[in-house]
Amino acid sequence: MRTVKAAVIGTGFIGPVHVEALRRLGFVEVAALADIDREKVEQKAAALGVPKAYDDYRRVLDDPEIEVVHNCSPNHLHAEINRAILEAGKHCVSEKPLGRTTEETRGLVALAKEKPDLVNAVCFNYRYYPLCQHAKAMREAGELGEIYAIHGRYLQDWLFLDTDYSWRLDPELSGASCAVADIGSHFCDLVQYISGLAITEVLGDLATIHKVRKRPRGNVEAFAGKLLKPEDYEEVPITVEDYANVLFGLDNGARGMFNVSQVSAGRKNYHCFEIDGSKCAIAWNQEEPNELWVGHRERANEIVARDPSLLKEAARPYAHYPGGHPEGYPDGSKNLMLNIYRKVAGEDPSADYPTFEDGHRVMAVVEAILESHRSRQWTKVAY
Repeated sequence: MRTVKAAVIGTGFIGPVHVEALRRLGFVEVAALADIDREKVEQKAAALGVPKAYDDYRRVLDDPEIEVVHNCSPNHLHAEINRAILEAGKHCVSEKPLGRTTEETRGLVALAKEKPDLVNAVCFNYRYYPLCQHAKAMREAGELGEIYAIHGRYLQDWLFLDTDYSWRLDPELSGASCAVADIGSHFCDLVQYISGLAITEVLGDLATIHKVRKRPRGNVEAFAGKLLKPEDYEEVPITVEDYANVLFGLDNGARGMFNVSQVSAGRKNYHCFEIDGSKCAIAWNQEEPNELWVGHRERANEIVARDPSLLKEAARPYAHYPGGHPEGYPDGSKNLMLNIYRKVAGEDPSADYPTFEDGHRVMAVVEAILESHRSRQWTKVAY
């Protein structure tokens, strides 16, 4: 496979995750990093062994060596940078959300359709855990039967304390939603992908547990531990949610529910779903990603282990090690990038990955949840 050169914009938590995933592919060279902070981007580039460091993302777009650009910038820059990447004639891999509003995302979908030779992708990486692929293949084979209901949750504790702060809590930077758009978007994408169903209406109940938080006076990277003195903080009002409950309806008439929280003590990245069908139920938990529970009424329940020899044929390429050798978060990201870059390199024109259209559809669900919370009534999803 030919060598493809890529660049990553953004050097926070997720940027280096992209760098690592790309390097594991073997045929992708991360040629440049970009970040607005010159000193920071030079330090990150040196630490990661990336040859070029730019303090303006536009320099990445002007670099003729770069074929693919990964947008790992803060949310408020996503739409602007995604548009610029495509207009520069480069393949675009965007972190979610694709944009902060459906007005932004709808415009990006239209632009992508004008450039069919360019890859447009959004990083819903949980799709590419081997057992999530196995679950999808079970549904496609008819093994779940008619889907009755979907339920689950996504819980974290990184905003548990009132001294926990992130740019995601600032609507000017993150958008009108925090927890729902940040982690709820992953749940919505994953269950729609596996079930083959679309969320059509929602009833949202959002809460801001910490209505005032103590913001560090200096920059603190997301998920980084912080041991600061009282004088190092300033109090700021919070208007976005850190907890939410959502009921939803699906296009086959089935119902569902999920809750998201970033203030649940002890929950680090508890992303789980259960899909209840007429033949069986299936459940999966991201913190124990190498097992899929299959529930039955009239015989013993099962645990499907992440073992290539036990998986559906369609899921086997996503499991790279024998059974008993755990795979997790970095492997899901690697699988996603592999599919994207097989398309970029011309090896697999039909490669499966989330597109701008998928990013737009999830943003439409998020907006409907916000509107439902404001109106206190069921709200249709306006795709």
